[in-house]
Parts: sequence; C-alpha cells; structure tokens
Amino acid sequence: MRKLKVCELFSGVGGFRLGLENTGNYEVVWSNQWEPSTKTQHASMVYEARFGPENHSNTNIEEVPTSEIPDHDILVGGFPCQDYSVATTLKNSKGLIGKKGVLWWSIHRILSEKVVKPKYLFFENVDRMLKSPSSQRGRDFAVMLKSLNDLGYAVEWRVINAAEYGMPQRRRRVFFMGYHKSTEMYEELRAISPTKWILEEGTIASSFQVKKQGAPVSFSLEKDLVSLSSSFNLEKALSPFLNSGICIENEVHTLKTIPDYYGSQKVLSDVLEEHSAPEFYIPEADFQKWEYLKGAKKEIRKTKDGFAYNYSEGSMVFPDALDQPSRTIITGEGGKSPSRFKHVVQTSTGLRRLSPVELERLNMFPDNHTKLDGISNTKRAFFMGNALVVGVVEQMGNALFQKINALEKQLQS
Repeated sequence: MRKLKVCELFSGVGGFRLGLENTGNYEVVWSNQWEPSTKTQHASMVYEARFGPENHSNTNIEEVPTSEIPDHDILVGGFPCQDYSVATTLKNSKGLIGKKGVLWWSIHRILSEKVVKPKYLFFENVDRMLKSPSSQRGRDFAVMLKSLNDLGYAVEWRVINAAEYGMPQRRRRVFFMGYHKSTEMYEELRAISPTKWILEEGTIASSFQVKKQGAPVSFSLEKDLVSLSSSFNLEKALSPFLNSGICIENEVHTLKTIPDYYGSQKVLSDVLEEHSAPEFYIPEADFQKWEYLKGAKKEIRKTKDGFAYNYSEGSMVFPDALDQPSRTIITGEGGKSPSRFKHVVQTSTGLRRLSPVELERLNMFPDNHTKLDGISNTKRAFFMGNALVVGVVEQMGNALFQKINALEKQLQS
C-alpha cells in the first residue's frame, strides 16, 4: 500500500508530522503554520529548518484559498479550542457562519470546498473541549461532531494521558479521528456495535487499550446545526460527552473508559541530561521565592480596587519527583523567574530548571529539534508547552494505516 498523503494544519514545530513520518507510512504534501500574535514566525522558522520550505505555508489559514491546498488522504492538526458557536445571516445563503478568527471554521471550509475530500481526519485538542463552554457544557464538541457528520464523516474520540501508556509526561489531550462515508472504515464502523468499536475494534482502541467503566450513553444531535448551537445542554449540567466515544449519522455513543496498560513506564529521570548549562541552575538567593510559590498557602489577598479575599492553594511536589512521569509542560516553562508551575529537579550539582532538550524529550521530539539561530531557550520551552506527545500520534497513525491496509486486503481477496 502506498504512503498516505497528509495535509498538516496548525503545524507548530511539526509534532504531528514527526509522529506520522516515524511510521514510514505517511507523506506530508502541504503544511500551514501561522502565529497571529507575533511578527516573527518562530515556529514556522523551526518547521522549515527541519522539514524544508517546500509546500509549507506561513500565511493565516483563513486567507488561504482552498484551491491552493493540494488533494490529500488525511487532514491533521492540533487546532485551538475556541468558541464554536454558529449563527445565520440573511446575506449568507448557506446559513452558517463562524466567528472570524475561530480556526475550526477554516477546517470546515476546507472540508466543505474540497471536491476530493480527505478520506481521514486526525485532530488533537485540550480535553476541556469536551465540556466547554461553561454555560452549555459540551456544546462546542457537539457543534464540531455535528458539522463533521454533515460533511459525511463519522468521528471517534478518546481523551489520552500519555503517561498512562508508558510515556514520560502526564499530558492529557483529546484525540479524534474521522472517516469519510466513502471509505471502508466508515462501513466497518457502521457494521460494528458502538461499544465494541470503542473498546476493541476502533483505531484508537487498537492503539491504546482500555477497559469499560460504567454504562454507555447514547443520544442524537439535532438536525439543524444552528439550533444545536443555541440550545445544546442549556441546563448547565455536566457535559454528556464522556472520555471515549463515536458519532455517526448524528448518533452519539459515549463511554467512560480507563487505560488497560501494563508495559514499561518512562519517568522524569529518564530524560535528564548529564550536564546542563549554568543558566538553568537556581541561585540560592531565589530558593525561598521558589519554595513559597510551590508551597501551600492560606492568606488574605487584595484585588486592585482594594477588596480583600481569602486565598488558598495546596502545595506542589518540590523539587519534582524523578521516579514519576513529569507534570504537564506549559508554555511558560522557560525563563529564570521563579514560578509555581515550572519544573525544578534536584541533581548532584544543585537545583535547576529543565533544559530545552529535556522538554523536547518529554514530548518525544528528537534532541535539539527546536534549536535554531534566533530562537531563545524561553521560546523553545514555549514550543514544547504548545506541542503534543509525538509517541501518541505515532501509535495512532500506525494503527490507522494498518487498519486501512487490512481492509484493502480483505476487499482484494
């Protein structure tokens, strides 16, 4: 079977590409990375340095005509979690508009306008997407699922914490895959019971094994996308979307699952470099500030306008435990200033922050993937705070390819 052609949106420094290319079964034919809030496009610079400038776009995706995007087998990307509400206007004969700057609607536009639609979709997002916004829990995910169903795609999803499958970082994200109705995968999904697909037969289940916890929940999405957006879960109850599920032909089947993994476990000590530059060591004069920020607090604080309130928070492990997977990397990981959320490790030569290479290893990137003239260590840390765990994409990409290959062989025999 030939390699699958990939279009990578919101590519950052190329985590999706690395994971898929590591399988040997995918070829990226077009990519896009645009950071709206910065003049210098640092992530795109790194992407081009690692993968070459050919077929890479550093333009706001909202302004890229669909005709400029080559046909592809699979559309992938980690798009921002935003407000996906929809509305109608008299000017818009199609009746559907998303807010400008909400990048989900760029994906929707590409899928709508492509004559030859991609057969498969593979997206990643923060897990709160399943329960946002707070006023209509789960509405944004419902809008996304409904709009993909309307475009002819069945979708399966799972919230995956990389550390629960042996990887070195506790990073929880929702991953979802879409299958166009023209594919054998879609037909197979239709033919198998939803619970069996979620627990055993699905692409995600064959990548990351799970066990059922609780009863499955099923419900229908309203026929009209605009009314779904305005009326979904107005009671402000819990989101109806559990951590695993499928949605096909507007029918949602969702299930609480727990990991079923008993393999080896990478931990923070496994990624540490033997030697680190002096800039990462914490001066003794700053110890007290770090300890305060990491420690438990119960104190009176004041707002800017003088209103006093009680503030409390629990303590954090300080320094970070070396015999456990690391905490989640955040975008503010870099820089010397003391912080509650930055990682600090105790080494034989003193307390220090994590280096860019160690942060890359926690996301399973190659060493020095983000090292480039003009890119600061703080910016490199920012990239890793935004990135995904490459190993998760690699395992799911491999499983998808194997399932497609197996179905094609069945048809030929």
